[in-house]
Amino acid sequence: MDTRFDMFDNEIAMKFAKRFANAGMVIQQSPLPAATQELVSLRASQINGCGWCIDMHTKEAVAAGESAVRLNLVAAWRESTVFTEAEQAALALAEEGTRLADAHQGVSDETWAQVRRHYDDDQIAALIALVALINAANRLAVIVHQRGGSYQPGMFAAAFD
Repeated sequence: MDTRFDMFDNEIAMKFAKRFANAGMVIQQSPLPAATQELVSLRASQINGCGWCIDMHTKEAVAAGESAVRLNLVAAWRESTVFTEAEQAALALAEEGTRLADAHQGVSDETWAQVRRHYDDDQIAALIALVALINAANRLAVIVHQRGGSYQPGMFAAAFD
């Protein structure tokens, strides 16, 4: 399956992508731990079946020093011992915030309480924005069939310098 539309080769799409990347920079520069940001992005991308984003966030996490064991266990984080309670709360929020159509109540009170227990307001703001942003990115890439496999660490950031 070929990419349907090159979002990097269209003026309007590039204007949008630059603003989208700027929103991502707000999250990257937030006090939400970088490892948590990559784990959340990876988990939402797995749920949404976005090969491009799975490729990107796996490779960015590896480049930042994340272990293969933790990356391999993200899809089964509830059945593993390698994530902190804070990371588990963030992963639960990512799943529930991604699967809105599957859970009519959205994010559960239990998950919200765990997030509040482990993160301060600035981190929560970044986490909520991250879940929204990665879901939007997944949709963009899936719609145009942007396939995974060719991403190189730092490639996305370099496209907007």
